[in-house]
Amino acid sequence: MRINVGFLIMSFNVVWKLGHYTYLLIWKFSKRMNTQFETVPFTALDGFSCNLKRFISPNASKGPVMLVHGAGVRSNIFNPPSSQNIIHMLAEAGYDVWLENWRGSIDLPPNEWDLDQVAKNDHPAAVQKIVEVTGNPEVKAIIHCQGSTSFMISAALGLLPQVKVIISNAVSLHPVIPRFSVFKLNALLPVVGTLFNYLDPSWGIEAPDFKSRMIKKIVRLTHWERDTMVGKLVSFTYGAGWPTLWELENLDKKTMDWIQYEFAHVPISFFRHIRKCVREGILTSAGNDGTDYEITPLYTDARIILFAGRKNKCFLARSQENTYEYLEKINPGRHKLYLMDAYSHLDIFFGKNAHVDVFPLMIDELDQG
Repeated sequence: MRINVGFLIMSFNVVWKLGHYTYLLIWKFSKRMNTQFETVPFTALDGFSCNLKRFISPNASKGPVMLVHGAGVRSNIFNPPSSQNIIHMLAEAGYDVWLENWRGSIDLPPNEWDLDQVAKNDHPAAVQKIVEVTGNPEVKAIIHCQGSTSFMISAALGLLPQVKVIISNAVSLHPVIPRFSVFKLNALLPVVGTLFNYLDPSWGIEAPDFKSRMIKKIVRLTHWERDTMVGKLVSFTYGAGWPTLWELENLDKKTMDWIQYEFAHVPISFFRHIRKCVREGILTSAGNDGTDYEITPLYTDARIILFAGRKNKCFLARSQENTYEYLEKINPGRHKLYLMDAYSHLDIFFGKNAHVDVFPLMIDELDQG
């Protein structure tokens, strides 16, 4: 068989050039994505330095909407490697998109926070900064997990009068968790709390000391799901599932690789506070004053839309169902609940089909005002 050397060389050059140009396009897209945000610092009411990321878009005609991340992550959790993520779809729909990095963000220095501190200091200051910068007196919000619980405390206390629509995912006023998670909070947290001030799923990439390496070994022995090591540590840290925060079939390979770098330190102080709330079945002050945040009436006139994944193994869907039932008693027919059959916790925001199944529902609710 005769080999045409010239043809092989030409084919190699074509393939190399295609690969080279593809790499350049990906690099340029990545660089463009990184420059599409303006950082706006703000100071929480107790002096803690936080920031907002404003998505730069020429199409912002509908006013500001802020996205609020959960514990042990950062605002970038809403920005998976997809052109159809929630940020881009909100911007295409005409919204001025703001992402809050409150004190629980892994982009900020580690600190031992609880939900009360965040609610009373961070969110009110963030909303006020958005109002000041935009000149718009009203803000809408999409809030997730502990960004949601703390934001709902702010709203319940009347600290967010500018916020007129709240879309909450996973949990809001009434935390309900799986039985195994209850066991972990009651039996394991006291032990872990004597050894660590923080847990950190990024130990899956690099565990810096003997204690963290031991945790990593325990997780490796007890978590057999086909997830990354960081993903397995996420499940160990946040709930009762294998995995806990997403359904693996909802994630593509690119997202699984990306998510490894979106988790880091979360303080034991938070887990102690949420343990108290879980025991009460309702958000309760971290202090000993007996205060809970099921205030009737709520000191907010915001319309509240609740989302819950039926497969959530961090906070059960019953969490949002309980809050919806409570809201219905106060103002029947004003609020809404969406139960998403195919979703868990965070895959609501970066599941490969979320741009079809979830985001249009959220945008439609924002549009209704």
